[in-house]
Amino acid sequence: MAMKDYRNLRRILGEEEQWPQLYMFKFIVPNQHGKVDKVVALLPQNGDVSYNHTKNLRHVSVTCKAVMHSPDDIISVTQNVTAIEGVMAL
Repeated sequence: MAMKDYRNLRRILGEEEQWPQLYMFKFIVPNQHGKVDKVVALLPQNGDVSYNHTKNLRHVSVTCKAVMHSPDDIISVTQNVTAIEGVMAL
């Protein structure tokens, strides 16, 4: 599976002049096989994590607000999390 191209995200984040800064990650995760726990384990340890289940409980929206130090740190977390099958970044 090819890695998603993050050049556009890197460009947008690179336009920010002040680092570190608060960033909000948001992922849609299939509610199966411990995937939510796997996602949370890859999120920044200093993050504030919240969850929201879909009505049918098939998916969980995982949001994490964390202070990040650079665009590359954000992209690294996003790449690692979206490598889990079925996970989508918003």
